[in-house]
Amino acid sequence: MVPAGGRVTGEQAPRPRLVATDLDGTLLDAAGAVTARTREVISVLDEMGVPVVFVTGRPMRWMETLWEAVGGHGLAICSNGGIVYDVPTHSVRQARTIPRDVLVKVGRTLRRTVPGTTFALEKTGGFALEDDFLSHADDRRVPDVPRGRLEQIADGTVVKLLARHDRLAPEEFWGVVEEAVGRLVTTTWSSVGSLVEMSAAGVTKASTLAELCRELGVAPGEVVAFGDMPNDLPLLEWAGTSYAMGNAHPTVLALADHTAPRHDEDGVARTLAEIFGL
Repeated sequence: MVPAGGRVTGEQAPRPRLVATDLDGTLLDAAGAVTARTREVISVLDEMGVPVVFVTGRPMRWMETLWEAVGGHGLAICSNGGIVYDVPTHSVRQARTIPRDVLVKVGRTLRRTVPGTTFALEKTGGFALEDDFLSHADDRRVPDVPRGRLEQIADGTVVKLLARHDRLAPEEFWGVVEEAVGRLVTTTWSSVGSLVEMSAAGVTKASTLAELCRELGVAPGEVVAFGDMPNDLPLLEWAGTSYAMGNAHPTVLALADHTAPRHDEDGVARTLAEIFGL
């Protein structure tokens, strides 16, 4: 059977041994929830011994409401590859942090290059931000969030540096940031606003998933991956089989091997059901 939106190029590929999927705009519906159909498909794959790894830009604190919905098992890669999280034990299995001196250098470089840039930090133990940083509504509800200049709140537990600008367009800002500090950190974006996400040099969803797959004895060609935004590009390029969601960013649609139905049409679940004959 041909996967939804896919194309046949010779013999049908063997069934994947691991599924890697982004969450927002990909596995989750328009309300940011896991549908009953998606839950069902994930559960069946679990019974078949096929791991489903959630590979997301979300920090850990935005994941707590999802674990039960997806069965409370398996592994997740959070913060664009900065953290490997063990779901059953609710513990950090690996943290790929940005050195403090790099954080400070990046901050000073961007303040000089793009005046008006403000910063926030995703850490293994929480969140911190500069006073002028316009944070997400979920963050504003968290009590006692540490605040201060980047140089004051930076430490050795940071897995993602966030930079925001209120006057530049998203892709324009990303281009400027990449040009200025791309040799020091890995830059990407997954937001509709002008928010650039930075990980340690060489850290992406793909590089962390590659390490995890080596531990599990799974080759890239045995992985099927799903995504929708530019921060998914390395993941989709690395996986043996890749799907862009029907609602994906144009760069993602151009790169992926196949196109799945939209995220609000249970696109991942429908495609996996066809691939695995469920």
